Amino acid sequence: MGRSSNNRKSRSDSTIYESLINKGFSRRDFLKFCTSITATLALPVSFTSKVAEALEKSQKPIMVWLEFQDCAGDTESTLRATAPTIGEVVLDVLSIEYHETIMAAAGHQAEKSLMDVVANHPGKYLAVVEGAIPMKDGGVYCCIGGKSAVNIAKEVCGNAMATIANGSCAAFGGIAAAEPNPTGAVGVRDLLPGIPLINMPGCPVNVDNLIAVVVHLLTFGTLPATDKLLRPYFAYGKRIHDNCERRGHYDAGQFVRQWGDEGHRQGWCLYEMGCKGPVAFQNCPTIKFNEGTSWPIQAGHGCIACAAPRNWDDMAPIYAKVPSVPGFGVEASADKIGLGIAAASGAAVVAHGIGRMVSGGKRPKDD
Repeated sequence: MGRSSNNRKSRSDSTIYESLINKGFSRRDFLKFCTSITATLALPVSFTSKVAEALEKSQKPIMVWLEFQDCAGDTESTLRATAPTIGEVVLDVLSIEYHETIMAAAGHQAEKSLMDVVANHPGKYLAVVEGAIPMKDGGVYCCIGGKSAVNIAKEVCGNAMATIANGSCAAFGGIAAAEPNPTGAVGVRDLLPGIPLINMPGCPVNVDNLIAVVVHLLTFGTLPATDKLLRPYFAYGKRIHDNCERRGHYDAGQFVRQWGDEGHRQGWCLYEMGCKGPVAFQNCPTIKFNEGTSWPIQAGHGCIACAAPRNWDDMAPIYAKVPSVPGFGVEASADKIGLGIAAASGAAVVAHGIGRMVSGGKRPKDD
């Protein structure tokens, strides 16, 4: 902060660390950011120094952000980044050269910015896609600047270093691809199989996960390890059910039966109200939203498995419960699990009471 403006590097030449420091980040703020990203990536805390070292040396990666059949929910999520803020992300962590929602340019000028990146930096920029890509009738259902989303994606993503399909629509087609899918909407992978791609489904994607993918690429030179759906393990490797704060109520057979009932007010399990947490994989319970303050289940609404392919079709109706739960046998239902545990607990209490009566109330020596 003590350097004069004449000695500062230009924004395009600065490293991420230098840009953040120049904008008022302290060294402590920077290390807190690195620690947060390391935790999001599910890496040991010892990797914080490696992340910090990479960001101290790395220049801001060039990024272009495409919006197709979408509601802009993933953009809205990104705009709510707080540490760093969206302004710091755009200006200091990433070099976002094209994003319809936040860029000042419009019309031909905006489209020229996109094509300049493709022409001048082939294989050296990141492409983010938000929204599904309609393929029916030659792709006429989504056109920007006189080009179809199909052609834009082929040109931009086909020349990118890597593409991030940001949100369920970009990853799997999302709600646009739900039956009867009148526009023939698909995700990026269906249009462009084989390109360097990582799927970040969610409705919306948590901005912390998006930044973590970019930092992983800068730190290790590769995209994060993924499952067969190309979702990064750090964000989609664990069931929501296993980290849910309502899990204890599930195990105890305590379920919300009606919105607003006593169980709902007490924060009981939402499985009976259609929560898909037992069959959904995402890190929502651990990183949460809105500066880590809450997430849908904590707020009182069940998970809709928004990070799963065809969730609008295969997981419907939203408020109907999943018929069986993996991990407890194919036919096991939440009601049976809860009743079984309750019965077992009751039997244990009775047996313990009988044991105390027989022993005269004395505790056994090996207790």
